Amino acid sequence: MSDIRKLEPKQLWNYFHEITQIPRPSKKEKKIVEYMVDFGNKHNLETKVDKVGNVIIRKPATKGMENRKGVIFQTHLDMVPQKNSDKKHDFEKDPIETLIEGEWVRANGTTLGSDNGIGVAATMAVLAAKDISHGPIEALFTIDEETGMTGVFGLKKGLLNGDILMNLDSEDEGELYVGCAGGIDVSAVKICAEESAPRGMTAFKVFAKGLKGGHSGVDIAMGRANSNKLMFRFLMQAESDFGIRLSEAAGGDLRNAIPRESYSIVLVPEIKAKEFEKFVKGYEKMYRAEFSDTEPDMSFTFEEVKVPAKVLNQGDQYRIIRAVFICPNGVIRMSQAMKGLVETSNNLAIVKIKEGKFEAYNLCRSSVDSAKEANAWKIAAVFHLINAEVKLEGGYPGWKPNMQSPILNTMGIVYKDMFGKIPEIKAIHAGLECGLIGGVYPNLDMISFGPTIRFPHSPDEKVNIASVGKFWDFLVGTLKHIPVKR
Repeated sequence: MSDIRKLEPKQLWNYFHEITQIPRPSKKEKKIVEYMVDFGNKHNLETKVDKVGNVIIRKPATKGMENRKGVIFQTHLDMVPQKNSDKKHDFEKDPIETLIEGEWVRANGTTLGSDNGIGVAATMAVLAAKDISHGPIEALFTIDEETGMTGVFGLKKGLLNGDILMNLDSEDEGELYVGCAGGIDVSAVKICAEESAPRGMTAFKVFAKGLKGGHSGVDIAMGRANSNKLMFRFLMQAESDFGIRLSEAAGGDLRNAIPRESYSIVLVPEIKAKEFEKFVKGYEKMYRAEFSDTEPDMSFTFEEVKVPAKVLNQGDQYRIIRAVFICPNGVIRMSQAMKGLVETSNNLAIVKIKEGKFEAYNLCRSSVDSAKEANAWKIAAVFHLINAEVKLEGGYPGWKPNMQSPILNTMGIVYKDMFGKIPEIKAIHAGLECGLIGGVYPNLDMISFGPTIRFPHSPDEKVNIASVGKFWDFLVGTLKHIPVKR
């Protein structure tokens, strides 16, 4: 079977299929917003789009459930657009090609968009259903969650009426999330002087490819390589050993995805060209040995190219290479409050050097706001030392766990009754929108749950079919047991 519309529960998978046919990369959500508005109107539900572009759809309680607390389902409409380098796909025009592989659904060479398309589809299935008992429901579909949380940053007071917020954007079935990390973007930009390429040089384009990448929060502790860090580690030694001159470099394209590919264009004295080729091969062997468990498909290769006209001036080259090399990346500290949880991390997400302009973009995360700020300033200090223009922007708070949450207690009981075991209670080292929503609506009782999704934000993204069924059954079962409003 290859048609996901034949999977169970059919109503959820049918809506997910429809969503995959609509291009919806972050900041390009116009078509999916129109689709959601048409859906709401088709089902005669109160539907509105707020000033920033979020869609809100309301459904009245079913008969006999009018006295229950109001539930807000919260999901995001956008998806991360990542593809393999050999895949031809335009995320602004082309539908996602879905595949069924054993117990999983994935996409053909691109991100799947199950983050957060499954949550959106589940919400739609509840809104359209005529055979599910529930109290008053509001569905909040936000925009641009993946590249800045624009939708929730623009969410205003007075739009939502519910008492309980269910975020359907976590990625392990059987786990209830009650907290998340906050984040802040740190950017560094420097305009450098260029000079003419020296004579007697051979130019090479060096590539780091085949890395797994992944979600910069969920996957940051998996020991995967960051292609930018690999490239600039190599460049530092190449500068020392071969006197290379750097013309251009680039790696990564999304702040919340671990970079999978990077390249640089370097000039090497002609008399050292053959030795340099062996040097690159030696680095590939070393990197593959270091990351043999986490990056089995890694390649670190080169090709000879035309000598460019310009290179960075030597002083800026020296400082930039070292700044990127020492920039903190990966797990900074594990949580003391919750075993196995990353507390603080950084993703050196994007590095660009072209035509004399250097750019670096980081996403710092932490469940401790003071640690988040300290880490951000540490990264800023690195780039201040090379006289770059540094900005700290887009900061958003974490979501502090409330272990006395009434909806947490209710859902724990429902899950045990349905599946015979107690769900795990966790926090996540990723930026859920709950923190920001809680800032605007501080009295909401919030929880996050979802099906099992692996490798979001990368072309390896996949969602477990059986877990989607359990997630749906649990969602429907919970709605029947929402507490009475007092």
